[in-house]
Amino acid sequence: MTNLTRRGFALTGLAAAGVTAACGNGVGSNGASEIDARVDSTLSYLYNEYPNTTDLRDKAAGILVMPLVTEAGFGFGGGYGRGALRVNDVTVDYYSATKGSVGLQIGAQQHAHVLFFMTEGALADFRSSSGWAAGAGAQYVVANEGGNLSAETTNLLAPVIAVIFGQAGLKIGATLEGIKYNRIIP
Repeated sequence: MTNLTRRGFALTGLAAAGVTAACGNGVGSNGASEIDARVDSTLSYLYNEYPNTTDLRDKAAGILVMPLVTEAGFGFGGGYGRGALRVNDVTVDYYSATKGSVGLQIGAQQHAHVLFFMTEGALADFRSSSGWAAGAGAQYVVANEGGNLSAETTNLLAPVIAVIFGQAGLKIGATLEGIKYNRIIP
């Protein structure tokens, strides 16, 4: 028979707590309803402030909405946000957006962004991937104060159009390049 010391018991308890803490799957939480409420508010703001984005909405096969992405950096940087994928105005999945960066950077900022999947193929690729990185296949449009965002300023032939808006804070080099999206259970 093995004697279990207080130190061994405490370490075993801490290890077990760490393992079980990572097992939460969000079932029964109100995370989904919070994300959906934020997505509704974000889309309402986008369509009211930039009415020409309704053209993108009407032509898109699906829309991924990230109501709030927070980024910070000092040499090394990172960012995180949660949102929802909507197809035909119905939430079909929830996603997180994670970003990491290295370089000359300092500051923090928050912004919202919406990805318009303009083709069924782009939407299918996004949904079937285990983790999708924004990059070569996306065209970016940044909507700033007083800016006029319209479908004419974008290439409607691009498979994915990302609209970035609602920026607050100051961070040098704020782009979506490098963001990775993963399906989550809120």
